Amino acid sequence: MSQVSRSGPRGSSTALYEAYDTALLDLDGVVYAGGRAIVHAVDSLRTARDGGMHLAYVTNNALRTPAAVAEHLTELGIPAEPTDVITSAQAVARLMADQLPAGSRVLVVGGEGLRVALRERGLVPVEHADDEPVAVAQGYGGPDMAWGRFAEAAYAIARGAVWFASNTDLTIPGARGIAPGNGAAVEVVRIATGAEPQVAGKPLPPMHRETVLRTGAERPLVVGDRLDTDIEGAFNGGVDSLLVLTGVTDAAQLVAAGPRHRPTYVDADLRGLLTGQPEVTETGRGFVCGDWTASARGNELVLEGDGDVLDGLRALCGAAWSHAGGGSCGLDAGKAVSRLGL
Repeated sequence: MSQVSRSGPRGSSTALYEAYDTALLDLDGVVYAGGRAIVHAVDSLRTARDGGMHLAYVTNNALRTPAAVAEHLTELGIPAEPTDVITSAQAVARLMADQLPAGSRVLVVGGEGLRVALRERGLVPVEHADDEPVAVAQGYGGPDMAWGRFAEAAYAIARGAVWFASNTDLTIPGARGIAPGNGAAVEVVRIATGAEPQVAGKPLPPMHRETVLRTGAERPLVVGDRLDTDIEGAFNGGVDSLLVLTGVTDAAQLVAAGPRHRPTYVDADLRGLLTGQPEVTETGRGFVCGDWTASARGNELVLEGDGDVLDGLRALCGAAWSHAGGGSCGLDAGKAVSRLGL
């Protein structure tokens, strides 16, 4: 298993696209947001691919089919094939097919990506609880998901249908900001039924299994923007990870992260694939990265120095994670983080 550093993100003397054979890239908040490419994403991915790195796109968003995702990536300037895309819809469909007889009826609460994935596994999507489904599959259905879909799910579960969810991300980043994700919709059904779903998506093992089966990666690097899905999923799978700050995770959350949520590397955006990563070293004065030094003093974290703000963040993580050990850092990091302007 990958060793999760307790003294800051790890350094790398080699560019990450050379150190790893496959990038397992999250999409929302990493490659694009609200359908538009995130700054530097297209050029960075092209360069990494041209340098020999295999790019695989691993998303908890079950709304679209792999073919639709690949077409969108190609339109953005990142040529991709449907086989390059792994979705939580595929992971939950495999999980369900392992438990249900072929031809089983499944009530779908979600988009076309979920329906296609279920059909590929020999399951039959239906629309209503009165269609006598043996299971419910719930995935992100987009902002236009009708409220009545949640009612159908509740009726079916109350009649004995087994409940599965593609993922439980509470939020999803978009062009206008952070919106409710599938996890918020799952909570609606949970409140109505008192039931608990079987979940397939990141950070849980079914998604990692699906990814490994479909990519065959030998030295994978998980690249994501979420601590509780991408980074924890990498931890659970025993692989290294790169957190990019283009999505939902901010500097304060990263500094406070517990062991399962600590990435191997951290960078501003996907340009981090193209470079090495600086070391965080412990000295008598504190944790040093670049021209910054961070230390724990009393009940707060103190950051001194100047230069690349990402180096300052890495130094802060070193001080915070070392102080926290196997827990989450409770020291006040407000002033230190504000110095970085991230």
